[in-house]
Amino acid sequence: MQVTRIGMDIAKQIFDLHGVDRRGKVTLRKTLRRERVLEFFAQLKPCTIGMEACGGAHYWHRELSRLGHTVRLLSAHKVKPYVDGNKNNRHDAAAICEAMSRPSMRFVQPKTTAQQDLQTLHRARALLVRDLTALSNQVRGLLHEYGIVMRKGAAALKRVVPELLTGDDERITAVLKAVVAEQFERFKYLALRIDRYDRQIGELCKQDQRCQRLLKVPGIGPLSATALVAALGNGHEFKNGRHFSAYLGLVPGHSNTGDKTVMLPITKRGNRYLRTLLIHGGRSAVYAACRRHDPRSSWLNRLRETSCYNVAAVALANKNARVAWAMLRYGEDYRARRAHRQSADPTAARSARPANRTLAFAPHGARPALQGREHFSAPPSAQTKGGTKKMLGQNQKKQRQN
Repeated sequence: MQVTRIGMDIAKQIFDLHGVDRRGKVTLRKTLRRERVLEFFAQLKPCTIGMEACGGAHYWHRELSRLGHTVRLLSAHKVKPYVDGNKNNRHDAAAICEAMSRPSMRFVQPKTTAQQDLQTLHRARALLVRDLTALSNQVRGLLHEYGIVMRKGAAALKRVVPELLTGDDERITAVLKAVVAEQFERFKYLALRIDRYDRQIGELCKQDQRCQRLLKVPGIGPLSATALVAALGNGHEFKNGRHFSAYLGLVPGHSNTGDKTVMLPITKRGNRYLRTLLIHGGRSAVYAACRRHDPRSSWLNRLRETSCYNVAAVALANKNARVAWAMLRYGEDYRARRAHRQSADPTAARSARPANRTLAFAPHGARPALQGREHFSAPPSAQTKGGTKKMLGQNQKKQRQN
């Protein structure tokens, strides 16, 4: 029988294959070296190939797709429940082959080379930011041991450290001055490289029309826009904006048992880097909303007053994630009125509604209007007292008498 579905466990040098036919019978078990993979699949008839979305998966997706095969990428945590027995390469390939046949399986969207270029820049910049933060904390800790404390932020460090190195402070010894001077030179070098990456990301953002459309959303800058394009692409792998927001971990979790549901904080699942960028952008937008009076700013100000600053920032990040998905999915420009339809003054909107609403007949398929509150608070009449069965019995008794 012809092989129709193959699960491939990829690594650096060794690749294990597990193939089945259209009836699910195992017809292929094979181990290949890296240099033999493309040669083997070039001789094979077109089929569906599945692999985990790990290191090198997007490269193999492009190469195998050129040979005429249909390639599917699966998340590793979706494959793990299908592993039978101990974990090894052959069992992993069989688990991938079984998982990709499930009707409810959600696949990972493959990335283009342009998306991987953006992702490469962001990952290199994130590593430099972590190193710069660690180096700054070390310099502050060393100076703190000698009784020297400075304010928070990189600006304070850049201002105070040169003054300490060139001054005559008695608390600074020769050894401390040499170490801090060396660390500060490294600090300036890392800051310079981060600025270089920021300029490079900004240039790529100007060349991409999707990034230019995303920049019009309040709370999304060049870093967030390019990260969204690199992670989301065209958004076809997500059913709606809420699915993308849940992928980022921006929706609240919940615990349900019986008829009791407890709402929890946000799940914080998925892409932590992109979630952090959106929340930081939301904080800046919440701060800027204090000086504005448009519907979006009014909503943020009310949310900040009733809850807190961070809740408003996370809520805006959640909204921006859904708006970004819709813009990338349908290729639309940002429209503030459509993105935020809530009234600026909900109290006035509630007072404008009619106080007494009666039930009216509606055509078939339409929802009838709601009834007024007084309809439910009135006492039951004498005819309906006792339930429906008693009322039907009274009607039958009257018919017999007539």
